[in-house]
Amino acid sequence: MCPKSGINVRLRGKPRRKAYMSKILTVDDDKELTNALKLYLTSLGQLVEVCDNGEDALQLLSSFDYDVIILDWSLPGISGHDVCKTFRERGGQTPIIFLTGKEHVSFLETALDSGADDYMVKPFEVRELFARIKTLLRRRSGTYVPELKIGNLTLKPESNLLITTSSEIRLRVKETALLEYLMRHPNRTFNAQQLLNAVWPSDSEGTTNSVRTWMNLLRRKLESIGQTDLIKTISGSGYMIEDKEA
Repeated sequence: MCPKSGINVRLRGKPRRKAYMSKILTVDDDKELTNALKLYLTSLGQLVEVCDNGEDALQLLSSFDYDVIILDWSLPGISGHDVCKTFRERGGQTPIIFLTGKEHVSFLETALDSGADDYMVKPFEVRELFARIKTLLRRRSGTYVPELKIGNLTLKPESNLLITTSSEIRLRVKETALLEYLMRHPNRTFNAQQLLNAVWPSDSEGTTNSVRTWMNLLRRKLESIGQTDLIKTISGSGYMIEDKEA
């Protein structure tokens, strides 16, 4: 039972498989609720960060990139409504799902007018929340692709498998996350700081040196299957995967 809202977040059964990784910011001062959401979404392979007030949320959103924001309507200090409105006014495009105990249509209208993409009333089924997260991600990227392919290389993020026409290797979770991010954004260059922001939690002890270390480990794995030149280093800019068919 979540103390602030008085609801049960029902985590029935185990997830069937891990989904592809997205970076989710959850903003709610109900710690039991956010802990339950983080536990469930993390079990599905998502990278979840939590904060409990609007001021900290705006600070995180100004410093880091997220794929989805889960935002409570009633926050201490700056309200969820004001967080959403301010974020949109600053040019933020990340999809936002509001959580609230208010069912009246006027709250729904206010939430959507402030820039929210979706709205869930407590109590809710956490699997429905994740289904809506996936819908927003599909809408944002155009489609959900559980397998990523470039040339003769296939990455299966849910199982950390990297497959070519003649071989198959299993990656570590962080190696998968780095490779997945670059493959989902082909022909774009990302420096170490950008990759740190995208793949590591903001409260982790990771540094740009951590990114370079994991990138070297990933490249060794790629070399072992004949993919030496897959990740290109652009001098003075960062890392890129080229996809001529993209």
